[in-house]
Amino acid sequence: MLGSTFDGMTQQGVSWTADQVLALAPDASSRKAGSKLGAAGPWSEAGSSDEGTVWGLCKGSGSKPYQTVVDIADASGPAYKCSCPSRKFPCKHALGLLLLWAGGDGAVPPGQAPDWAEQWLAGRRRRTEEKRAAGPAGSPSASGDPEAARRRAERRAERVTAGASELEQRLADLLRGGIAGAEQTGYALWEETAARMVDAQAPGLAARVRELGAIPASGPGWPVRLLEECALLHLLDQGWLRRERLPEELTATVRSRIGLSASADGPPVRDRWLILAQYDTADPKLTTRRIWLHGADSDRVALLLSYGAAGRSPELALPVGLTLDAEVSSYPGAGQLRAALGEQFAPPTPAATRPPGVTTAQAAARYGDALRDDPWLESMPVTLDRVIPTPDGDSWQLADADGETALPLAPSARSRPGLWRLVALSGGAPVKVFGECGHRGFNPLTAWPEGTGGAVALC
Repeated sequence: MLGSTFDGMTQQGVSWTADQVLALAPDASSRKAGSKLGAAGPWSEAGSSDEGTVWGLCKGSGSKPYQTVVDIADASGPAYKCSCPSRKFPCKHALGLLLLWAGGDGAVPPGQAPDWAEQWLAGRRRRTEEKRAAGPAGSPSASGDPEAARRRAERRAERVTAGASELEQRLADLLRGGIAGAEQTGYALWEETAARMVDAQAPGLAARVRELGAIPASGPGWPVRLLEECALLHLLDQGWLRRERLPEELTATVRSRIGLSASADGPPVRDRWLILAQYDTADPKLTTRRIWLHGADSDRVALLLSYGAAGRSPELALPVGLTLDAEVSSYPGAGQLRAALGEQFAPPTPAATRPPGVTTAQAAARYGDALRDDPWLESMPVTLDRVIPTPDGDSWQLADADGETALPLAPSARSRPGLWRLVALSGGAPVKVFGECGHRGFNPLTAWPEGTGGAVALC
């Protein structure tokens, strides 16, 4: 099925856009370096096959060219192999090769893959088939002792309860001594408290505690923000300590916010999933990739999370603006949009559809409604229809073209190059914008121009 689907794409002359290729880049420097290699100059013996393989030799600083091959027909996103020493995936050579292929000017003609490309591809697909044959029974969770797993869960719950109780005491001490004193306390106290939450196996609590430590240095109005965050942390603590009294779905949400893992046990939903956005966030230990999907038939929005070790991109990569025929299963929790990607029936293909949009007022109202199910929700996905990026003093906002309301852009969005791409795409005319709407403002991730035109990634 995968081969026939990709063959249909190539016969119709349909290819990815440069934006869709560059959306795969692990960082800005790779995006810039890959763009420089998107011309025919450094490449030789480049080619592509109907089965979804692209290959080529790229001239580098050494005597031998780098052997680069990309498997585009992989349903979970492109897979890459390059003989260069880079630890980034995809490396600049893989990005350059895909840009050359996406140009559609004959620089990557159809042909027979060389032996070095065929060997890698055959090994990769053999390992994929072995994983499928192993099935769920091969996973540790399925083959482990259920009784031992239950005891481990009980012991962890006891540790989390002890950590939550200790955190409640520390919050009480903070309020008793006065919030103004937090500015002199410094970050060390919060870091030590966060470490205690890590020991209690409550990473969600630890992350929120670390955020408290940065608030006193965040500028004017910090006492109000600190009090708000302390209240949310207290609410999460109490939710865990009194979880037996909560509705089942709210209990699942509390467990998720605390940082306890769960399985995607929702029924699989097969749909034509439009890939709305993909972006990475990183800390010293982990890179987290967020991929937003919209189901064309179910009208559902789903979030896929993928992780990679520090300095390495997560394996799952889905180019923005394409459609994926696949199943997804939701995670438990009231208002939770996270899902797991299940069986994929074809590689991503170009999409002609766009997600339905709402006004800025409706977007704010949706976020308010979502907070009733999940009070700790930082933001929620939403598509704005017919909005115009407009200056607002020293900041920017997205104003309704047909109304009188607007949403301010989040501070993090104002310093990104994507803001100027959005302004250039609009040119003063309405655009459709997908992003995350929250209490800090709207974070634009993808945009579509009025009329025809593909998705433009803004992150």
